[in-house]
Amino acid sequence: MATAALYQTVAAKLRDAIADGSYPPGSRLPSEHAIAERYGASRNTVRRAFAALREDGLIASHQGARRTVIAEPRLQSFSELRSFSRWARLVGEEPSGRVIRLERRPATEEEAERLDLGPGEPVVHLVRVRLLSGRPVMIERTAYADRAGSLLGFVDLERESVSERLEEHGIFFAHAEHVIEAVNAGPEDAELLDLAQGAALLRERRRTTDPDGRPLEWSEDLYRGDAVAFTVRNSLAAAPLVRHHLTEERP
Repeated sequence: MATAALYQTVAAKLRDAIADGSYPPGSRLPSEHAIAERYGASRNTVRRAFAALREDGLIASHQGARRTVIAEPRLQSFSELRSFSRWARLVGEEPSGRVIRLERRPATEEEAERLDLGPGEPVVHLVRVRLLSGRPVMIERTAYADRAGSLLGFVDLERESVSERLEEHGIFFAHAEHVIEAVNAGPEDAELLDLAQGAALLRERRRTTDPDGRPLEWSEDLYRGDAVAFTVRNSLAAAPLVRHHLTEERP
């Protein structure tokens, strides 16, 4: 059974500790050796976890010194694949959801293409409004491959993260391609997000696969432009951010 990379687990636990004030800004994290013993990890794994925190702008490191906390998590980052619920808790908010539609139906032509399905194969389609501490901030419209979507009956869609619950059943969201665009709210979007029609939204279209590269979901998420920001960090040593002209075919 596939498992999430250990360094990601260690990084997530350290983020939680930073978010809840266990390591406030200006404090120093424990040594690599101490963290390795605490989580049963190698020091190389701990270094990778620290690197992830550094990429998120949460810690600074200086040669020969322990890592210093410099910020609390506030933005949604693409340096690590992270669910809405996990991110919300990291920024001190209480995530929840309101289900608008949930149905099993044949895939549309686009869904079949994105999920590598044959014509007429089923998907589970979920439309859900996501809330931060009771305030609607995002609409998710997600088509799940049937092997993942068939497990949604085990998920409390008003209170739980789909990805977190599916991990308990051996379904792991490991890789994703994102396209971010600015769009205007249509009538349904405006009503669900309590906005004026035509208000600015950020649209994230996402194709997510498991550790073996098999598609799990094709999603269109619409965020209130005044509620959520995204950050992308890149370097010459890492895969660069790719810009697409809007007339080009997009992933």
